[in-house]
Amino acid sequence: MQSDVGKKRMQTLLWIIATYVTICIAAYFGQRWFMYFPDPARVAPAQAGLAGVEEVELKTNDGETLVAWHSPAKPGEPTILYFHGNAGNAAGRAEKFETMREHGAGVFYLNNRGYGGSTGKPTESANVADAIAAYEHLLGSGVEAKSIVLYGESLGSGQATQLAAQREVRAVVLESPLTSTVDVGKRTYFFLPLGLLLSDQYRNIEHVAKVKAPLLVLHGEQDEVIPVAMGKRVYAAANEPKKLELFAEGHHSDLFDHGAWERVRAFLDALP
Repeated sequence: MQSDVGKKRMQTLLWIIATYVTICIAAYFGQRWFMYFPDPARVAPAQAGLAGVEEVELKTNDGETLVAWHSPAKPGEPTILYFHGNAGNAAGRAEKFETMREHGAGVFYLNNRGYGGSTGKPTESANVADAIAAYEHLLGSGVEAKSIVLYGESLGSGQATQLAAQREVRAVVLESPLTSTVDVGKRTYFFLPLGLLLSDQYRNIEHVAKVKAPLLVLHGEQDEVIPVAMGKRVYAAANEPKKLELFAEGHHSDLFDHGAWERVRAFLDALP
């Protein structure tokens, strides 16, 4: 009798282990399906209501084509190199694009691979390499490094911090930044060893510590996707000069509705 009970317990244990291993395997091979939600539709700027915005194609070293939107800056104004979050495309951020250029700032919005007509599939290494390519394109078009402001939205903060750690820029703005995808994932999948499973970890805490340019962090205190505590940790890990702007009623994607761009303009205007 005791032997049968022991066998059943062992079978149950083996079943639990097998199930857990299966979940880990599924998480490893399906991780990017859970991380990136691209809208592949290629929409012309004019179709999105943006006049005077050029569509630019960038060729990558590995044969992909990236689609970007570019509105040149007026003399003396910065150029915002924009890295988006994990969903949507440029057309879905047309209103933010227009707000950014209202007072003469230039905007270069890069659709990551798989987004907005760009070919290929997104990965952290590809996205960072493409961010560098976009930066080099701006330099090649006559934009000075000291006038480029990196703007990283949500997951795009990972591109901004890694680019800023390697290249000269005027400033860096992080909107709703995460500490890492591992930390975000653990909020739901706390039972999985995500540090071992995730290939694309976007470890902002590590990279922001290498950034020397002035830094502004924007975060909504009601953010249900990336908790404001993560934004505060990214800010704490950053070098001076830096500034943290919190929005008491702000959620994850509505900070412009709460005056975020006005805070960005004030920050940039105050730079020496």
